[in-house]
Amino acid sequence: MIETDYAPRFISKLTKSTLALILAGGRGSRMQDLTLWRAKPATPFGGKYRIIDFPLSNCVNSDIRQVGVMSQYKSHSLIRHLHKGWGHLRGEFGEFIELLPAQQRVENSWYSGTADAVYQNIDIIRSHNPRLVLVLAGDHIYKMDYGPMLAFHVESLADMTIASIDVPISDAVSFGVLACDKDNRVTAFTEKPDCPAQIPGQPESALASMGIYVFDTEFLINQLIADADNIKSNHDFGGDIIPSVIDDHRVFSYRFRNGAQDTRGYWRDVGTVDSYWLANMELMGVTPELNLYDKEWPVWTYQEQTPPAKFVFNEAQRRGVAVDSLVADGCIVSGSRVEHSLLFNDVYTSSYSEIIDSVVLPNVHIGEHCKIRRAIIDKGAVIPPDTVIGYDLEQDSQRYYVTEQGIRLVTPEMLGQRLHFSR
Repeated sequence: MIETDYAPRFISKLTKSTLALILAGGRGSRMQDLTLWRAKPATPFGGKYRIIDFPLSNCVNSDIRQVGVMSQYKSHSLIRHLHKGWGHLRGEFGEFIELLPAQQRVENSWYSGTADAVYQNIDIIRSHNPRLVLVLAGDHIYKMDYGPMLAFHVESLADMTIASIDVPISDAVSFGVLACDKDNRVTAFTEKPDCPAQIPGQPESALASMGIYVFDTEFLINQLIADADNIKSNHDFGGDIIPSVIDDHRVFSYRFRNGAQDTRGYWRDVGTVDSYWLANMELMGVTPELNLYDKEWPVWTYQEQTPPAKFVFNEAQRRGVAVDSLVADGCIVSGSRVEHSLLFNDVYTSSYSEIIDSVVLPNVHIGEHCKIRRAIIDKGAVIPPDTVIGYDLEQDSQRYYVTEQGIRLVTPEMLGQRLHFSR
């Protein structure tokens, strides 16, 4: 992160005059069947949270209390979560989290791109009359104080500021990549390049966009209108808006830094099944980079009313135990062993079973004598007794989704269980 020393009062004035818009309408198709029945931002993460909780918590902790959430794809679980867990802001103080679903406000089209989603809500933006608009992706796991970025944007006299992060060259092909001058002014931007531009002096790294943008409000509105009138545009921030404004306007990069000196410098794009599994696995470390126990920067969410986790039976071959694991409330580990795994709420593991290096989403029931390794078990699945997952690649590939890294994704549908509809 850029070394700055902005006055807290200056930042406070900026955050109170900023409208945050969270883009939460995408499926995230690279997540495969994890997003078959939910939008990617509604995907559970970390034992008790949803992905959307992270940008929302960053907003609240940054003292940005005017937030719009744009939803579209299979948004029921997302909307329900927001209603249950994010209704505590005080309207009489000008605080709100508004749902902005695709509703054909402009002509007869749904959201057709990230820029179009914001364009279709221009009237709502104008009604709130913010000084700045902060546009956020709703599908990343990170902690970030947006206040210093807003201050950097204002002091740089920027029209647009893009949050960026150093990534390995090999990973940069999946991101929008920036090139900047010595003053951090953006000179070039390429979406998912085959040959990413290197950071000067860092040949193994590239500067990637985090999908976090700050705009002066009128500048944003003018660019959205121009983009909407362009019949050749795909109406996307990365693919269209950013390349169109670099040459003639002041576009800056705000560099977000990972490292020990920045305890909140954590950011993960959990865009694939492998990256989702790995980000959850990292939480089991003794001192994980993502500190969920940080009381100064808490991650807020809806708290299910469930009893404490319980571990029962203490026999030689039938001992309820969890080692190097996270186990949420409502779980019952009954005579089984859980090792380096994450159990969401209301998971039941039956006797003589073994769960290793796995992520088990809420309301899963694992039968007796099961062996599960390096797997993600989706919400509501019932694993029959004597099931073995993660030990036979050929057999698992015929029934489950297996990633390049060998992670097994198991959903109720793959088990022949029709939770979401019936005939």
